[in-house]
Amino acid sequence: MARYTGPQTKIARKFGEAIFGDDKAFEKRNYPPGQHGMAKKRGKKSEYAVQLMEKQKAKYTYGILEKQFRGLFEKAAASRGVTGEVLIQLCEARLDNVVFRMGIAPSRRAARQIVSHRHITVNGEVVNIPSYHLKPGDKVAVREKSKSVEAIERSLANSSHVYEWITWNNDQKEGTFVSVPARLQIPENIKEQLIVELYNK
Repeated sequence: MARYTGPQTKIARKFGEAIFGDDKAFEKRNYPPGQHGMAKKRGKKSEYAVQLMEKQKAKYTYGILEKQFRGLFEKAAASRGVTGEVLIQLCEARLDNVVFRMGIAPSRRAARQIVSHRHITVNGEVVNIPSYHLKPGDKVAVREKSKSVEAIERSLANSSHVYEWITWNNDQKEGTFVSVPARLQIPENIKEQLIVELYNK
């Protein structure tokens, strides 16, 4: 199965929240898509359906396919920490996600493209793997040749988010993945325990 590249607003409406970031189209139609989207009577979802929905939300949010997501879950389950929390932390430590958090790209989808097109370095070396796992202390920077790329400059100019676990020097276009974020520092509205319950069935 290929990565989802369709309309993001349709997916946001499915989950009832703007999971891809600011979305004017979603604000206008924040009810489920389809012919009966505005109908008030909607059957109660089963426990399995609720758990599956949460997993799909997490996968769409971070742009990860099932095989990769399952691998992250198994890695989280084998760790010493709380499985669900570690799962979200592993998603946050992906290079494409950190590039997005640093403001180098306006969305995770754009961040994936920027990484794939070899615009990003990690500790001075070009890395073009969006799923590359960062460790605390790793330095992420815009490649010297790419510092004048208009899309990157525009994104950085419009970026206002600040995260305690990331530093960013806008003059040098370089930042540091300082530490693995605590769950409270991750703004995503994901009920990770439901995902753990689903995979443990």
